[in-house]
Amino acid sequence: MDLKDFMEFVQTTARSVGAEISSPWFYLQFGLILAAAGIAYAADAAIRNRVDMTSVALRWPLPLRHFARVMVASASTAVFTLLVIVSRVVMYHSTWPSRSYLLMVAAKLGLAWLAIRLLTSVLRNAFFVRLVSITAWFVAALSILGQLDTTVDLLDSYAIVLGGLRLTPLLVLKAGALLIFALWLTNIASNFAESKINSTTDLTPSVQVLLIKIIRIGLLAVAIVIALGTVGIDLSALAVFSGAVGVGIGIGLQKIVANFISGIILLADKSVKPGDLVTIGDNTGRISAMKTRYISVAAGDGREFLVPNEDLVTQKVVNWTYTDKNTLVKIPFGTNYDADPKLVCKLAIETAATHPRAQKAKPPNCILTEFAEAGMKFSLTFWLADPDGMDNVKSDVMLALWEAFKREGIRVPYPVREIRVRGGALPVETTVEVPN
Repeated sequence: MDLKDFMEFVQTTARSVGAEISSPWFYLQFGLILAAAGIAYAADAAIRNRVDMTSVALRWPLPLRHFARVMVASASTAVFTLLVIVSRVVMYHSTWPSRSYLLMVAAKLGLAWLAIRLLTSVLRNAFFVRLVSITAWFVAALSILGQLDTTVDLLDSYAIVLGGLRLTPLLVLKAGALLIFALWLTNIASNFAESKINSTTDLTPSVQVLLIKIIRIGLLAVAIVIALGTVGIDLSALAVFSGAVGVGIGIGLQKIVANFISGIILLADKSVKPGDLVTIGDNTGRISAMKTRYISVAAGDGREFLVPNEDLVTQKVVNWTYTDKNTLVKIPFGTNYDADPKLVCKLAIETAATHPRAQKAKPPNCILTEFAEAGMKFSLTFWLADPDGMDNVKSDVMLALWEAFKREGIRVPYPVREIRVRGGALPVETTVEVPN
């Protein structure tokens, strides 16, 4: 369609609209449509307040329940469409069919919207539902008005040729719609595969995450290739842009790519996995999730640290549960020289052994480590089956040890400062007040 054909189309449409508006039947139809819209708006509020779908459709079959729920949610459109259809039927049998053409268009548009809402109600994303609904209704409206083919020709008439690729607005819209649909199907398939993989007990958590990532990336690549091939885009024509994309990745996306590759390495070598207790810098917590760009470390106090994957590859990471969850707890403490070292070690071992989380297969141990200036220094060690709550266990043992020392009269040394003055008294400053 060239500019001349487009101008003829505009002029023809303008003449048709002008002839329709000049007819008195147009204003009658327009008034009926406005009246139907007002009644539908009032009925919508009444239906929503009085109809409880949870109790009404409790025993209905699932498809019928779903249909009723959509109709109640779109009550205003349903009432409006019903009133317009009734008005159309009455006018169709009372006068010439052409005099109720506007009512017929309004009824078809209402039915199209109800059908679209019913089909898109299976989707969960609100933005996606709105986008698909508006786009589908716009296409349906053009088809109802008989302008779909003309609009398609118009969108296909303007093109930009890039190498062997003819890029038109119609091609972009088709590719976008197919990509959205393909990505939606890909997300459903990926979620299904993820649920099956996570329910498999034969795979380790790191292998599960790795498989899920590979499946998602593979399905995404297949969806893009199929969508672009379906609309007639030759993928070889896009080879011109591969160099620019490579430069963009090398310069602007190097951190993202580094984190992505680091995530694959972490999953492959199993150095960390979901559920591990790790210490990264000053942060300690359990790995709750491993994403493409980062891992999430739950600190246990409501905070979650998002650590880039690259940092786990390049920095020192303490994994408390890498090969074994058994954790050795060390508690250093001291006593004065009046205490019996053997009694101190015996009390410390008994105190640690009585804690419910201390392992019985590996009994606690206490050794004398140093004769220090202020007193004797000891080291109490015992094993836990899991490092979770290690600080709480240390606190419990230290409190119990303090109570045992008090019962036995054992004192914990603390620094004492003595000041001795030789050769006279301390200088004292005196202040003499002079009266005014």
